[in-house]
Amino acid sequence: MDNKIKEVFIPGPAGRMEAKYFKSNKITSPIALVLQPHPQYGGTMNNKVVVDTFHTFMENDFSVCRVNFRGVGKSDGEFDNGQGELADAAAALDWLERENFDNSQCWVSGFSFGSLIAMQLLMRRPEINRFIAISPQPNVYDFSFLSPCPTSGLVIYGKKDELVPIDHIDDLDKRLKSQKGINVDFQIISDANHFFTKSEDTLIKTLDKYIKKESALFQ
Repeated sequence: MDNKIKEVFIPGPAGRMEAKYFKSNKITSPIALVLQPHPQYGGTMNNKVVVDTFHTFMENDFSVCRVNFRGVGKSDGEFDNGQGELADAAAALDWLERENFDNSQCWVSGFSFGSLIAMQLLMRRPEINRFIAISPQPNVYDFSFLSPCPTSGLVIYGKKDELVPIDHIDDLDKRLKSQKGINVDFQIISDANHFFTKSEDTLIKTLDKYIKKESALFQ
């Protein structure tokens, strides 16, 4: 299946964006956009967690895209402190939707810094049906904009996350679970650190289980 993954260049607000894209053979396949961690700390679309998430969507017959934000890899531009990266994500989702205009559902996922951008995109795009936030950092970024969070989703984090104190995750959990009309599933992986080193298999199984369960609701 890997030979069907294509390198593509998506027009973005800062120039072209480098991306990897897999297109399902099913015309009405769901779509998913997967977003990278922080560009200034070595984050790219080829990060292991991003690639694992991308492949899990592939295995569930999604048309899926992962993209390098501006200034990363072969993408034009330079880092823009989140605002430009949100614009990049919106442009990537526009492109993905044009390529799959008969899609049956729309998902967005992000890892670390990418989870912040994914959640900000979620607030601006009502067509998004589900989100997956992996290792969000509510101790670094303000997630108060999720008031209310418009749709259900999954938050995955490691109990041994060395970058995010667990009480910050607990506060985010309480805030989202208090909202009516949505169900945000918080999954803790007991042996995992922020980057899921040596916990990749558990992460993939958690992703796969959630994607299968929730995508079936839209079929």
